Amino acid sequence: MIFVTLEHILTHISFSIISIVIMIHLMNLLVYEIEGLRNSSEKGMIATFFSITGFLVIRWISSGHFPLSNLYESLIFLSWSFSIIHMIPYLGNHKKDLSAITAPSAIFTQGFATSGLSIEMHQSAILVPALQSQWLMMHVSMMLLSYAALLCGSLLSVALIVITFRKKIDFYLKNNNFNFLSLRKSFFFCEIEYLNEKRSVFKKTSFLSFRNFYKYQLIQRLDYWSYRVISLGFTFLTIGILSGAVWANEAWGSYWNWDPKETWAFITWTIFAIYLHTRTNKKLQDQGTNSAFVASIGFILIWICYFGINLLGIGFHSYGSFPFISN
Repeated sequence: MIFVTLEHILTHISFSIISIVIMIHLMNLLVYEIEGLRNSSEKGMIATFFSITGFLVIRWISSGHFPLSNLYESLIFLSWSFSIIHMIPYLGNHKKDLSAITAPSAIFTQGFATSGLSIEMHQSAILVPALQSQWLMMHVSMMLLSYAALLCGSLLSVALIVITFRKKIDFYLKNNNFNFLSLRKSFFFCEIEYLNEKRSVFKKTSFLSFRNFYKYQLIQRLDYWSYRVISLGFTFLTIGILSGAVWANEAWGSYWNWDPKETWAFITWTIFAIYLHTRTNKKLQDQGTNSAFVASIGFILIWICYFGINLLGIGFHSYGSFPFISN
């Protein structure tokens, strides 16, 4: 009973802290950035990490097995993975680069786990015989860590696409506006008005140059972090698939069975392999957003692989498919 009480306390603490962190991020975004609040949000994510870690340790002790046996526990572990990824740039003094992605992702997954799933799913259960293996920790933890990293990297790529296309649209509208002004000058001979507009453009040149330079730096940082986070996630995914193949051979007598989960994991692995190829190939890299488009496709595939197959409840990997409607 005491373990259940501690689990509830830690989950509520972590969820409350993440909610406060989200509010701080919104305040800094909508009003103005306050250094003290930003430092508080970073400390809040660290406190969230330790709270979820405490929950996982207590669940491990109370259940007697690594807490990755159902959808509820995997979502909590996924939220824990987001908090780990959040702290990676924090250690390298790049505190703001991933926080806009990791904090909302953590609160979304944990909020869905605590509020969207049925009460029965929150209870720890005895493992089915197929899951009673030493490979449970290795395989499932690597897969969930890869999902967290790949989701964060894919969202960064989506943000890169949005900013890049918005920049192109602004450039297109600016050129059209310039052509319109030139036509007015040539047809109506409004030299005075033209000179005034030209003078105002020169006054804004420094501001526009600064804004374009800021966008350029932002795009470069998004590309930098998306590539590195996806590379990390791809490594975890590869280890997870290989360890899963060894486990499958022990449990079912075959390394690969083309189970729906295995098939979609292989498709996801292939898509991100293509991403890494386009990102490192100089000819394709010159196109800018090619790799980002591939990563955005991978974002959808991850959710199909992780969540969609569980909802269908088909194949050998149907252990995590449970009702998720709250009572």
